[in-house]
Amino acid sequence: MSNPRLTPTSRADLLDELEADIYDVVVVGGGITGAGIAREATGRGLRTALVEADDFAAGTSGRSSKLIHGGLRYLASGEVDLVRKTVTERTAVHTMAPHLAEPCWMVVPARNRVTATKFRAGITTYERLGAVGDEDRHQLWRQDEIRTNEPHLRTDTYNFAVAYREYLTDDARLVLGVLRAAVQSGATVASRLKVTGLNDRNRQVNGVTAECSISGREVRVAANIVVNAAGPWVDEIARMEQNPPASLLHLSKGIHVVVPRERFSVNHLIICNTSDRRSIFAIPRGDVVYIGTTDTSYRGERPLWPEIDLDDVEYLLEPLPRYFDVEPLSPRDVVAAWAGVRPLLATEGKAPKELSRKDEVTVGRGQMISIAGGKLTGFRRMAEDVLKVVGEQLGKDLPEGPGTTPIPGGNPTVVDSGDQEALRLWRLYGSEAPEIRSLDSVRLVDDAPVVGGEVDWAVQVEAATTLVDVVYRRLRVAWFVPQHRWELATAIAERMAVLVGWSNEQLNAELASVHSHFEDELAFDSGVPGVPK
Repeated sequence: MSNPRLTPTSRADLLDELEADIYDVVVVGGGITGAGIAREATGRGLRTALVEADDFAAGTSGRSSKLIHGGLRYLASGEVDLVRKTVTERTAVHTMAPHLAEPCWMVVPARNRVTATKFRAGITTYERLGAVGDEDRHQLWRQDEIRTNEPHLRTDTYNFAVAYREYLTDDARLVLGVLRAAVQSGATVASRLKVTGLNDRNRQVNGVTAECSISGREVRVAANIVVNAAGPWVDEIARMEQNPPASLLHLSKGIHVVVPRERFSVNHLIICNTSDRRSIFAIPRGDVVYIGTTDTSYRGERPLWPEIDLDDVEYLLEPLPRYFDVEPLSPRDVVAAWAGVRPLLATEGKAPKELSRKDEVTVGRGQMISIAGGKLTGFRRMAEDVLKVVGEQLGKDLPEGPGTTPIPGGNPTVVDSGDQEALRLWRLYGSEAPEIRSLDSVRLVDDAPVVGGEVDWAVQVEAATTLVDVVYRRLRVAWFVPQHRWELATAIAERMAVLVGWSNEQLNAELASVHSHFEDELAFDSGVPGVPK
């Protein structure tokens, strides 16, 4: 089995290592922002540690629309610089991990030629900003092309459609890959290590104190610089340095619903407009289509597992019959769903949908660096911005970073798109898929394209410690193989019990936890498809 591994050989040894060293940088937060910073810092030769309170990608970074895109809609609001930066990053991520930045057609339906011409003008500007090559230039579909490419799109309403390139990703898998690249360069990373305080000397922050949720042990990590990349929890960490801090964030909730592809069939990524003129996506993945997202202020108490409300579900389903010649979908058609909280930069008086997706780097009174806002697509540039400030604080010119060097699994690979099992493994593991199959290529459940080696890899390489880690963030079966998710969860739990030594009591507790999350995400409806009562 190949390195690098996120799984430590010993949890106690990992905690000892964190306490024994003095790091150049300790990063707080194991989402895509923190992972990108850890990769960038180690790639520039800095001794780097990263600590995450829960599992890697447990928060916002595992609950996005799973797109690597530049944000075409931000051109309309004049955010040209934001679009320029993120649209060029699509190619960078594709170079680093082709399996996690898969080129797809994003389709914008248009009622008439005038509207189609308007869309094409905006998309042409978008393509110029992104230096898009001729082979990826947008296409204009007339009714015949629409009937061929998207048979269920309403040609009685939409005479044209404009298709342009965007990229589909798996956000949690991208986080894991970037973290493994950081470890490959020498980073020390630990999940389930929650920061409870900041260490300081002469009013200068010089490390963190954290508590291990597995052992209960308190750990003090010393570092010259602390970087706060905690996503929705940035303000909470900042409050440890200065109370009250200047609030950086406005939290916005986004939900996605999953329906069977046989019930709602689309072939490409489709943009639809809601009743309040927002854009949402319908995105096919395997045997399902997911639809999202909402954008509402979040003031709840569950930012890690936000509530999914019936009103939000109906909001996403309502516009679909206006675009597609299908029987209207109801909440009963939803077989899975997820919600995430976006950490947007706060601007007084603005609603979430009006807020910029820009990022901002700030330095606190104790010289802790915090980064807030930003988009999944721009994680690499955000890391570069943070490292500029790190270099200034260290008083040294840092060497160039890793750039677009491929992350683990990122080597070019040819995959048979007609083999659904092979395609799924490639989308999750890229060029490392053969290693997973070499561990065990036998399916866990006969009718589901999920193999036993994936569980072994998740535990032995990717630091999965709970059933939720594997079902939701490693194998992705909770949302994308929902018709078999309970059978798969049971098979995964039984395999994990052998790998990590769970007792029957622990195994049942892990199954109960997953069952609870399955029920909770569909609590807006009285039925819970695929889950035994």
